[in-house]
Amino acid sequence: MHRILSHPILGPRKEAQTATFQFDGNVIEGYIGEPIAAALLANGRRLLRRHEESGTPRGFYCAIGHCMECRVEVAGRGTVRACLTPVEDGMVVFSGRQLPNEITGRTI
Repeated sequence: MHRILSHPILGPRKEAQTATFQFDGNVIEGYIGEPIAAALLANGRRLLRRHEESGTPRGFYCAIGHCMECRVEVAGRGTVRACLTPVEDGMVVFSGRQLPNEITGRTI
């Protein structure tokens, strides 16, 4: 995992309860209450979705909830911003879906 364990200003990381959740069918470990985006980043996941029309990769951008680049789908909740949505044990998360190509009907 790629986490800051001791910050020069904030000090050492406080103990937190771990949780596991699924992201596109893969089991990810994070901490209960931390943003989904932080847990994914700590596990080396940078790609959150693909642009709906062009298919270009999208990831974290502002990380404070102003943009919508980090949107993912959470089972039972719909589309959410990964930077604002806290991890819960057992949650199921999917990367943002790309729209099908209007000409072929297939995803690009």
